[in-house]
Amino acid sequence: MTSRPLTLRLLIPLALAIALALPGCGSESAPTAEIKPVEITRSTASVIDGMLLADYPGPKAQIHYAGQSDPDFFCNTRDMMFVYLVPEALRKVNAVFVQDMGKADWDEPMGHWIDAQKAFYVVGSSRRGSMGPTLATFAVEADARSFAEEWGGEVLRFDQINIDSVMPPDDGL
Repeated sequence: MTSRPLTLRLLIPLALAIALALPGCGSESAPTAEIKPVEITRSTASVIDGMLLADYPGPKAQIHYAGQSDPDFFCNTRDMMFVYLVPEALRKVNAVFVQDMGKADWDEPMGHWIDAQKAFYVVGSSRRGSMGPTLATFAVEADARSFAEEWGGEVLRFDQINIDSVMPPDDGL
């Protein structure tokens, strides 16, 4: 008879420990520090329009959403920021990556992914990406300032970018 209460005293904490551990399993996403950027391939397409990222110049971007195994890719950083700032459906974002154009080739950018929230952005430059105006992205502020001196534009941080920064230019229509 004394063994039953002892068993219950052992099982209750064990059950509680398992129950507390379960929310960390399943579809919940890993902490941002564990999320790694996914390299683009010749067949990686933009979530916006299906354009193949490798076929176009300028910085690319990817958003990793909670509960989604593969990131959404964008063939330019302006589209990514627009989606991030004006989401159609509120979804938890686990990580956002952009390419460091201080290291990547503008005409054929591959690799050199950096945390978008730590990047320096050049907004309003004359350098064009896949769909025209884009936001040039850099890991190092000096690289962003050098780019802005050559191509024009203003150097901003992620949290300084607003919807006006990413809206397409007014064509007078």
